[in-house]
Parts: sequence; structure tokens; C-alpha cells
Amino acid sequence: MYDTQVCSIARSLEQVGERWSLLIVRDALFAGVTRFGDFQHNLGIATNVLSSRLESFVAAGVMKRRGSADYVLTEKGRALAVALIALTEWGDEWASPVEPPILYRHTACDGAVHAVAACESCGPVPPDEVAVRLGPGMPADYVASRRRGAAVA
Repeated sequence: MYDTQVCSIARSLEQVGERWSLLIVRDALFAGVTRFGDFQHNLGIATNVLSSRLESFVAAGVMKRRGSADYVLTEKGRALAVALIALTEWGDEWASPVEPPILYRHTACDGAVHAVAACESCGPVPPDEVAVRLGPGMPADYVASRRRGAAVA
């Protein structure tokens, strides 16, 4: 679907961008859900859709099967925690008419946990101070083709 996009956001969406995907990861990460039936019950997702999503997670290395009905997150899957925290905070701010329904807390000290854009030199930075530069993974032929016809996205 995003084959023409040279973008890590697009690549990420290929693996976790479907409607149910991040909700499955959310339940696995923060509620400890591993069993097929528990995902289905908690989410109210059709079994065929759930089966497809879980199998695609296994194929992508986001989850692995344990036994016949358990799915556990891999390191790659657990690394989505920061993205989920960021989406939660965005939703709390911009998509919810009420106070946050859940709070993320550090298990060691009970301090609040937040997703923050941070500069390696300066610390936290506001979104309007984040610029985009081409990285070493950007194919030169892609850049050249965009300069001929359209702006680089």
C-alpha cells in the first residue's frame, strides 16, 4: 500500500497501521493480554480479523506464538510503547472531552511517564522546533525523481 513511500512512518503503518493493530498491541503491552480469546473478548473484534492481525504481527516479528493460543510481544513489539503513550497523550489533549481515562506511571517510583520529543543536546523541544533532514537511508534516485516533479515529502 505504501510501496512508493520512502518514509519510516509509512513503513511503520504497513506493520501496525490497521485499525485494530495498535489496540491489540495496547492490550498486550499494558493489560498483559496474550490469549486469542482474551483479545477477542476485550476488543470485540471479529475472530477472522483478529486471527489475521495476530498472524501478520508474527510474520513481522512484532509478536511470537507461545503454544497454540498465546501471542506475546517481542522486543520489536514492546518498543511500540512510546508510540502508544504519544498517541494516548495526543488523544487526551485533542480528541477527548473528558480528563484522561488512564495515566502512565513508572513502576519503580510511580512518577508520571510521558512521550517527549527531545534533543540529544538540549532536552525536550516543542514540535515547531523539530526540522526534517534527509537521512542516510534516503535513496538518491528517489530524491532526484522528487526534485524533477514534486517536493520531497
